[in-house]
Parts: sequence; structure tokens; C-alpha cells
Amino acid sequence: MRITTHLSMDQLEAGLDHIRRSPKDNGTLELIVRRPNDDERESLSEATLDLKAGLLGDNWKTRGSSRMADRSAHPDMQLTIMNSRVISLLAQNRERWQWAGDQLYVDLDLSTDNLPPGTQLAIGSAVVEVTAQPHTGCKKFAARYGQDAVEFVNSDEGKKLHLRGVNARIIQSGVIHVGDRLIKL
Repeated sequence: MRITTHLSMDQLEAGLDHIRRSPKDNGTLELIVRRPNDDERESLSEATLDLKAGLLGDNWKTRGSSRMADRSAHPDMQLTIMNSRVISLLAQNRERWQWAGDQLYVDLDLSTDNLPPGTQLAIGSAVVEVTAQPHTGCKKFAARYGQDAVEFVNSDEGKKLHLRGVNARIIQSGVIHVGDRLIKL
């Protein structure tokens, strides 16, 4: 079994320059992860994004959200998208990427300056829109990547760069594949 240690804040901050060099307009879909149940992950080579159901087979719709009064699925949190350079730094090996809990891992600048809420991205035959719902590190994230990782992604700079990722909603259903280009519309 491979033992992974959590990185210190100094080690995490040393990776910021590489993260900041992420493509601005045309990125790549590096990994698709479906979450069929809590604490279950399935890496996929392709997936269908559906206007009403989200990523087909994912538990977004049935899991619901504490941000909704009736605990139903939050429409502005259908998808979570994380920068692949960030998760590569935090996870230290690709097998651990999926445990961040996001569905799409992309090589694209997710910063507020580059992708403000309302920005649309074409991925495969689908189109998604970045929403204003914040995406932050939690207890599970800390257990998997360390408390310094949570502080790193939730710092002022981390929030500006959306190091924890962004939430999005699907505005055009379609099929996506690992390796697809993400094009900022």
C-alpha cells in the first residue's frame, strides 16, 4: 500500500505558479468521476450531462443540499469542477484525485477573473455555466488531503483562484469524454 503524507502550507504555496499557468480559454477535461453513493467513486472515460439529472448515474439529485430549504438538489450545484493542477498537487498521485469529491477535473484557469459566474463552457456536446455558489473545503477534504490543504484552498488567494473548484449547472445536455477540450464561450 502506498502511504501518502499531506503537504505543508509552504509546499502547497510552492505550487501556485504552476496552477496560475493553467490555460485561460481552451482547457482539457482530464478526469470524469461519478459518485453513485456517498464515499463511492467511479472514474469514467465518458459521461452524459443531463439538464435535469446532472451527470447521469451521479448522486447529485438524490443527495440533495443543505443550502436548499427543502434539502432538495441545488440547481446551481449540479456539477463541481476542479482544476487538475490543484488536485495533482494536493493528492500527489492520480489515484487519489477522485476523492476530492468533484465530478470534472480540468486543466483550465478557474479563477474569478477568468471564469466569473455566468461564464459558459462547451465540453464535448454539452454546455455548462459557472454559478455563484461557493465551493469550499470540508472535513472530508481535510481528512483526505490535510488541514493545510483546506486552509490553502479556503484562503483569500485560494478563493480568488477557486482552488477548491467551482459549481456549475448544465445548460445544454450532451456527452463528454476524457480528453475533450473545454472552450470558454
